[in-house]
Amino acid sequence: MLHDGFLLLGFALAFVLLFRRLGLGATLGYLLAGVVVGPQCLGLVGQAEQKMGIAELGITLLLFLVGLELEPARLWRMRRDIVLTGLMQVAGCGLVLAAALHFLTGFSQAAALALGLPLALSSTAQVLPMLQSSGRLKTRFGERAFAILLFQDLSIIPLITIVAALSRNPADAGGPPGWQMVLETAGAIVALVLAGRYALRPLFRLIGDLGEREMFVVAALFTVLAAAALMEFLGLSSALGAFIAGVMLAGSPYRHELEADVEPFRSILLGLFFLSVGMMLDLSAIIHDPLFVVAMALLVIVIKAAVIIGIGAMLGMGWRAALALGLLLSQGGEFGFVLFAQATRAMLIAPQAASLFGAVVTLSMATTPFLMTATRRFRTPPADQEATREAPGEQPASDGASALIVGYGRFGQAVGQMLMTCGIAVTCIDRNVTAIDRSAAFGMKVYFGEGTRLDVLRQAGAADAAMILFCIDGDQIDAALVQAVHHAFPQASIHVRVFDRRSKILLDPTPARYVIRETMESAIAMARLALDDVGLSNEAIGRAETKFRARDQERLTLQIETGDMHAADHTIVTEVAMEPVVEGG
Repeated sequence: MLHDGFLLLGFALAFVLLFRRLGLGATLGYLLAGVVVGPQCLGLVGQAEQKMGIAELGITLLLFLVGLELEPARLWRMRRDIVLTGLMQVAGCGLVLAAALHFLTGFSQAAALALGLPLALSSTAQVLPMLQSSGRLKTRFGERAFAILLFQDLSIIPLITIVAALSRNPADAGGPPGWQMVLETAGAIVALVLAGRYALRPLFRLIGDLGEREMFVVAALFTVLAAAALMEFLGLSSALGAFIAGVMLAGSPYRHELEADVEPFRSILLGLFFLSVGMMLDLSAIIHDPLFVVAMALLVIVIKAAVIIGIGAMLGMGWRAALALGLLLSQGGEFGFVLFAQATRAMLIAPQAASLFGAVVTLSMATTPFLMTATRRFRTPPADQEATREAPGEQPASDGASALIVGYGRFGQAVGQMLMTCGIAVTCIDRNVTAIDRSAAFGMKVYFGEGTRLDVLRQAGAADAAMILFCIDGDQIDAALVQAVHHAFPQASIHVRVFDRRSKILLDPTPARYVIRETMESAIAMARLALDDVGLSNEAIGRAETKFRARDQERLTLQIETGDMHAADHTIVTEVAMEPVVEGG
């Protein structure tokens, strides 16, 4: 295992760096690394099927993370795209491809249908990361693409049912009817929804109370695997179960912590998935009939792109957006391998045909980065026609917040409420579950998470925030953290609450824009009220405050310059002043 892991990661690192440098994306790098290291080329690593089983967890985790971005209300708003656009794409592309295969290759109608319908599916594992990396997942264009991919996942059961209905294998005669599978699917979805509301949220609340980050990681992975296992048990897409679990937790305070904990596993396993796809590529099938494989791959790409462009035009999309959508979804998908295996077991196609069309799917996946790069000039709309994002009222404040507040105790609440009074969008993070629940009771959404972790800050929207305000008590914010936050999010001004002047001195060399001593202003406010109580005028009180602030700043400046806490001790007033600030001056 160590030997295989060393070689896979080494080849993946080299190829992905090379292809990133060439502007061709990571997916193609992973695919070719798998081809080179696999049994069909150098033969350094084998058992691609076993690795594929593990790597498919990457797709599952990807769909879980996507689900966390989509609250049920937003998913409901997308229902027309999911049902209408998704159905038009799967049915349109599947039937046209089946007809083309029947008339051009001589496959029987049943075999052509068993091949054409799987080829209508696109690669969720390839398309979603491309949308995320380009920042288009939350645009209108990205939502349409995602809606189609989601419907494709939902269509797995109907497609399996169609293959079973066409089966020539006598062993399939006693299989469950299609309506039973539909009822089981609906029951599983309802069960996941109820589990998310009544079991998962209390579980994460309990873990949050304990303060054990490791348990959060364990619980997050358990949630994903349990939802995926339930769906796989019913013969459904495991990724669909993980997606539903993500949606159920999208509106919870634990969303950003979950995203940060799951993301590293998703990235590694998704890379392993594409490595496995490359390792499983049947080079002998391509060498035996290269023209057929290339011609079929081109046929799939052209037909799918043309049908999707036509659907986009029917739905009122501009030609640039329709072209981009058609090319983005023109490849075959990972579920094609599953359905080809089903068709082989149903005796609809020969194993050799399954190998050939598996190569067709892999080749079509490899062309997508080239197509998107080559057509970028034609697909990119003019500056005044760029796709718009959701209006502020249609998405959580975390998706583009102006201010990110870390620590929502007494200090953070006052800061946040004053900012929101001026119309500034705010995202709040805290680790105190009781405080989060108390804030929720007053209608304030606070997310659970460790706000001193860069990955949690990034998931909470720090890359788009204009300000990051650390309102945590004590001395939890040190100079190294401020430097790291500034390096990771240079566009955001950093504001820090500190315990005392010693903490302020330590943070002086950092890029923090403002460092506020937590009791300084309240102490001055109380002193002003005391002076007012003894009869001083507002002018005299103002002079006293100005004099005190000037002395304090002088002392602070000398302490920073010398590094000596006793510098400028002469500025400290230790007895009644000889010249008090009174009405006469």
